[in-house]
Amino acid sequence: MRVLNAAQMREADRITIDDIGIRSLVLMECAGRQVVATLEERVEDLAASRIAVLCGPGNNGGDGFVVARTLLQAGHDVAVFLVGRAADVSGDARINLDILGRLGHTLVEIGNEQEWELHASDVSACDLVVDALFGTGLSRPLTGLFETIVHDVNASTLPVVAIDLPSGLSGSTADVIGPAMEADLTVTFAAPKLPHVLPPAEALCGDVVTVEIGIPSEVVEALDGPRIDVITRDAVAGSLEPREADTHKGDYGRVLIVAGSLGRTGAAYLAAMAALRSGAGLVTVATPASAVPIVASMGPEFMTLPLPEVDGHLDVEAALDVILDATTDVIAAGPGLGTGDEIRDLIFGLIERSGAPLVLDADALTVCAAEPDRLRARDGLDVIITPHPGEMARLVGKSTADVQKSRLEIAQAFATGHDLHVVLKGHRTLVVAPDGRTAINRTGNPGMATGGTGDVLTGVIAAWLAQLLDPEAATRVGVYLHGKAGDLAAAAVGAPALVAGDVLRYLGAAWRAVAGEDGDDERG
Repeated sequence: MRVLNAAQMREADRITIDDIGIRSLVLMECAGRQVVATLEERVEDLAASRIAVLCGPGNNGGDGFVVARTLLQAGHDVAVFLVGRAADVSGDARINLDILGRLGHTLVEIGNEQEWELHASDVSACDLVVDALFGTGLSRPLTGLFETIVHDVNASTLPVVAIDLPSGLSGSTADVIGPAMEADLTVTFAAPKLPHVLPPAEALCGDVVTVEIGIPSEVVEALDGPRIDVITRDAVAGSLEPREADTHKGDYGRVLIVAGSLGRTGAAYLAAMAALRSGAGLVTVATPASAVPIVASMGPEFMTLPLPEVDGHLDVEAALDVILDATTDVIAAGPGLGTGDEIRDLIFGLIERSGAPLVLDADALTVCAAEPDRLRARDGLDVIITPHPGEMARLVGKSTADVQKSRLEIAQAFATGHDLHVVLKGHRTLVVAPDGRTAINRTGNPGMATGGTGDVLTGVIAAWLAQLLDPEAATRVGVYLHGKAGDLAAAAVGAPALVAGDVLRYLGAAWRAVAGEDGDDERG
């Protein structure tokens, strides 16, 4: 499901109106009616509610006039407020304003602070507010009368349904640019916009429903500019093909996990078992020889490969030879390895010499921070990195707070600048391909903010890369299923109690939920 910015949405409107020939008035009528249909479906006791429709002077207000008229004709109790003067309303919005008048429906004009003070109690006496003040085109913070109205509606705690976007947000950014309406439900048109799906703005949108109003999907898909998608269940399900009866472990990929060290063997175990639980046919953990007995004792399902050591440290050249001589389809490196100079040399050696695609996480990223330019895919080598915000901050020389403020821009810049795939973990994990194509993952929950869940993700992505042989598809499928497993685990044990092992245990259930399997087996 593609996500648009404000400029792309304007272009989609223009193409639909000018090139395809669907009149803008028709689009406005469809938009208003779809909002009403959503209200009737999603709002309890709508028939018994008094509804305030707050309309601005532009096209978003025009949508509001259609909503008001449709609700009134259906017998609902509606009060219509125009923030502005009727004389200033033009275009399609004017047409719908005049239709309201010809049908005998009156509205209240609010042109200044004094008139708002006079009528604010009329709004607060309602049961529901429909916000049709501004849509996605706003580019500067609300001030004056509009700021006052937004503040007072938010303070009233009345439920708010926003048309297209809560007033005060901009369709071009996920930042909160100023005072904004706090919506419980947002009904948007044709495609979600950046503030609907990314923090911090998404927190003000409530539940987001995307409705069709006549803009062809082909128009949306063909738009120029940044390509950003929301990862959907249907898209992931398309990659989860059932296994053929005549099959064997070699058909599902070999994964080599380079991970672990004394005192940090759990990371290697979690990554290895996650790869197995995600369908990899064969998984081997390459770990320092001193850690092999511990790692091997943790799971009989995976194999181990000892990496040579000298005086308690990896022998880098010998370890590289062991890793590169192994038969594998994917190498995942980093969880629990440590951050010494020898680990740095090992990771850069893999980047320079590996013939198998790489998934790099945790300590593998930390040791690259001193020389981030060397963390770069070369011709014929796919590299996936899976940093959390702190690791990303070290790679780009910024603070974690800076990364969190500009997650999208930083992830895209690093992926395109280093020709690799970036999975920037956190709330709304971002998946960015080397050409800048971006996907937003909406599975997962705060309970997953606990040690080891990132190690699980490393194994999940490595396994799907071994099976799909497509790094972009593997990262999207991996983050979605990882988050889904976390959601199932949180539902079972509660988010505060969730640990990485719970995510690991629910990977199979996540696969079944997405693939649509119900668990029944009638074959005998």
